[in-house]
Amino acid sequence: MALGALLGSALLAVPVAAHATTAAPASASVPAPASAAAAAATGLDDPAKKDIAMQIVSSAENSSLNWKAQYKYIEDIDDGRGYTAGIIGFCSGTGDMLDLVEYYTQVKPGNVLAKYLPALRKVDGSDSHAGLDPNFTKDWAKAAQDGEFKKAQDHERDRVYFNPAVSQGKSDGVGTLGQFIYYDAIVMHGDGGDSTSFRNIRKRALSKAKPPAQGGNETTWLNAFLDARVWAMKQEEAHSDTSRVDTAQRVFLKKGNLNLNTPLDWKVYGDSFHIG
Repeated sequence: MALGALLGSALLAVPVAAHATTAAPASASVPAPASAAAAAATGLDDPAKKDIAMQIVSSAENSSLNWKAQYKYIEDIDDGRGYTAGIIGFCSGTGDMLDLVEYYTQVKPGNVLAKYLPALRKVDGSDSHAGLDPNFTKDWAKAAQDGEFKKAQDHERDRVYFNPAVSQGKSDGVGTLGQFIYYDAIVMHGDGGDSTSFRNIRKRALSKAKPPAQGGNETTWLNAFLDARVWAMKQEEAHSDTSRVDTAQRVFLKKGNLNLNTPLDWKVYGDSFHIG
């Protein structure tokens, strides 16, 4: 399951300001300008590709393509990180669950999870349930019925994981598949300072190959990155099954599907999945 990013606790969980785009008056010769966000969505941030990314991650995290059913998910998977929950595996022991509940409480004070903030601060960095049991899991499921909590999960997923992965991918000159490979890595490993974090996986890959932005071949670079990712996964028993790389991401890469185009067929932990 997902390893919460240390990056989450290093950044301020503040809402991203919405920028409305005002269309120009209709004219036969002057078309209304396209949204800047839509124009920038040329890779994994394209809404259809982002949904595919969420389905693939969910296949590994929850053995299901139905990622939208995972807002309510919560359990302790005995990986030393306390409770793992939600659409991207926020963990009570790694800071990102705390960031999420803090942000949710900013947006909606007095919510059903707000009372657990003191306990979440105390258990951060451990696998302890102190102050959370016996009702935290029930209250998490209750919160997941609230649209604001779902939006909060989306917000923190994007802030801590998705947006940094896509930004680094575009900076490195990799396409949609490469951006997804980065995203899946940052979801599992976070972006802290430890040797198995996303930034250090990338650094390890840089000792073997160059990304396209530095004149390298995209496929060669992504294979080097995945090699480094597999090394990082094998450093920890909880992540030692590398099938989400071997029988999923490598499959797409070997087929030359650098744009992550459908149809997609892959396996994770022995289960087969298909997106048409």
